[in-house]
Amino acid sequence: MSTEPRSTTATATLTITKGYADSRFGQLHYAESGAGAPVLLLHQTPRSWDEYRDVLPLLGARRRAIALDTLGFGASARTPEPFRIELFADAVEDLIDTLGLTGVSLVGHHTGGVVAIEVAARRGLAIENLVLSGVPYVDAARRARVAGAPPIDHVTPAPDGSHLTELWNKRRAFYPDDRPDLLARLVADGLRVVDRVEEGHRAVNAYRMEERIRLVRSRTLVLCGEDDSYSLPDVPQLCAAVPGATAAVLPGTGVASVDHRPDLFAAAVATFLDDGAAG
Repeated sequence: MSTEPRSTTATATLTITKGYADSRFGQLHYAESGAGAPVLLLHQTPRSWDEYRDVLPLLGARRRAIALDTLGFGASARTPEPFRIELFADAVEDLIDTLGLTGVSLVGHHTGGVVAIEVAARRGLAIENLVLSGVPYVDAARRARVAGAPPIDHVTPAPDGSHLTELWNKRRAFYPDDRPDLLARLVADGLRVVDRVEEGHRAVNAYRMEERIRLVRSRTLVLCGEDDSYSLPDVPQLCAAVPGATAAVLPGTGVASVDHRPDLFAAAVATFLDDGAAG
């Protein structure tokens, strides 16, 4: 493990500790809260661990909740290689090994969920529980359908800063009108990777999920916000692809479910993990 000093954010109700773990790519940044059985949280593109900022202490009340900055995002190391789901999964496996985690549960939101599928496909029952949040089902039909789709987050930096507004407007429809603070957090993360921000989305749509998901043996929950029109239609396909998978829908939220309704998100994840431990 890295010898970098950790920083700690604390209030009367929560403690979040940040650290770095060594990997084959360089140092990976993560934040964690709590102790006990590890649950590893993977964010969407172009976010960072900050997407789980309000979820960490909720899950950390009864377990060790860890939110990773995906390779190339947040404060984690970059790689000159084109982003691929398999590359992101390599870094997740390095974090698991460097931190010596066993009995791991994986939670992934959108891109993070696709990465979680690849890690679970590789590690089998070593990944005890898998939560796929807002994850699209990627197969040949989807790859063909989105091949000519316009970019989701790509903007060209402009001297007058107008690309900030452009990125804001690209994502505005996915966030509740009364929570501009949440959209500001996404834009801040996106600007840190503005030169490669679209690569995460391309990596998802290039991934051969229909082949890899067949190898998943983890106990699985497919979770989605009821207003997530991007991924909600794919919930039945994901459940059918993983034997025994169950589904849950979070009311009153959509693509931004993790940070929009951290209470509902954390409660759904915790209930699923607790049911597995009891069973």
